[in-house]
Amino acid sequence: MNTKNLVILALLAGIGVVLHTVTPNFFGIKPDMMLAMMFLGIILVPEIKSVLLLSIVTGVLSALTTGFPGGQIPNIIDKPITALVFFGLFLALKKYRNSIVSVGVLSALGTLVSGTVFLASAYFIAELPKSFAVLFAAGVLPAIALNTAIMVILYPIAQSIFKRTKITPASVIQK
Repeated sequence: MNTKNLVILALLAGIGVVLHTVTPNFFGIKPDMMLAMMFLGIILVPEIKSVLLLSIVTGVLSALTTGFPGGQIPNIIDKPITALVFFGLFLALKKYRNSIVSVGVLSALGTLVSGTVFLASAYFIAELPKSFAVLFAAGVLPAIALNTAIMVILYPIAQSIFKRTKITPASVIQK
């Protein structure tokens, strides 16, 4: 893990905190926009050490900025699980991993996993303020749409930045 990758991941985590903080609550749950930055970090630096570090940092930062009652521990539980699932799927799509379609589909699946794990762990750790279905419809479904749109927009921009600055993302190196 080199300094350049750590700086990239820290910037993405910082952007994710801002997005997560300014996103409004809907029916007691906030769509997690920090996931898009975590997914982008995993795509740009697909190394297991980086994925684990980014997922732990993202989980802690999400826990600090959550508006969900009792949502601190579920945030810390859901981010590493989601990151590892996303990373596994990303590695499995070796041939198509740089496709904008695969990035969008992976983001949607990752957000689905994250929302499900978050709500399930919140259900067992704390009480849900509304039913699982209402919270899923109000928080997870909009987050899937927003994170997919964000990734479809940001991924080509990130690729362009890497080409212009002659920084080689780790995902290109490991082809």
